[in-house]
Amino acid sequence: MELLSSYWWVIVVVLILFAGLKTINQGYVGVITMFGKYQRVVRPGLNFLIPFLEQIYRKVSVQNRSVEMEFQAVTADQANVYFKSMLLYSVQNADEETVKKVAFKFLSERDFMQALTRTIEGTIRSFVATKRQAEILALRKDLVEYVKEQIDTLLETWGYHLLDLQINDITFDKQIMDSMSRVVASNNLKAAAENEGQALLITKTKSAEAEGNAIKIAAEAERTAAQLRGQGVALFREEVAKGMSHAAEQMKQANLDTNVILFSMWTEAVKNFAEAGKGNVIFLDGSPEGMEHTMKQIQAMMMKPSGT
Repeated sequence: MELLSSYWWVIVVVLILFAGLKTINQGYVGVITMFGKYQRVVRPGLNFLIPFLEQIYRKVSVQNRSVEMEFQAVTADQANVYFKSMLLYSVQNADEETVKKVAFKFLSERDFMQALTRTIEGTIRSFVATKRQAEILALRKDLVEYVKEQIDTLLETWGYHLLDLQINDITFDKQIMDSMSRVVASNNLKAAAENEGQALLITKTKSAEAEGNAIKIAAEAERTAAQLRGQGVALFREEVAKGMSHAAEQMKQANLDTNVILFSMWTEAVKNFAEAGKGNVIFLDGSPEGMEHTMKQIQAMMMKPSGT
């Protein structure tokens, strides 16, 4: 009987010892209490607790956690704005003081989440209340930075750290969304009309410039051609004068009448009128008296002083 009793005692002691063995999973820290009072923290792995006296009050996760939130805010011009956001947060660290703060600051995890979501919601509403409806979409980044600045300090007092806040969606009432769509559409039409007007103006300007350049080039070419024609006529007259002077000198040396040159020019002119004429009517007196009269006029012109 005594031997059997000894076996029973050994079995009881072993059971008691096994009852004190507790496992903490990776990513968690265990908070141990005894008689409802904090005692210590235990790390991941197999830990021994004083049987029936020490208890695991709470397992605090040190991993990153996320929560999605949806809420409504009102702008300064009384427009309803609906937000969908995602919050990423974690325990600051696995130090004993931080773990104690996280474990005992709130009654439960549910109370912590309620306080967190309501605080973020109130912060966003206070920011939105100072802005107009038309400004909200453009201030998404400013809104996130404002919330981070306000919330991060508060979370540190709770033992947490805000890792990221994303505003995934911002919407308005249907009437506002429809009016915003019409505004965007009208702005697009206005921009398109302005672009078309500018394109038409550029086209007309370029066309006018091209036409002006063409006129300028044509005028320049005409001026150059006229100049060249004038130079040609001048050279022709100069050569004619030289030829006539040379012919007259030779005729004087041969004791011939220089009026023969004038007669030759007159006959050549009449011949050219007949060959090159294209419908213009020129009246010439072909009689001997008429020719003599014309020759006297030419001689008179040749004998006029150059200054008169």
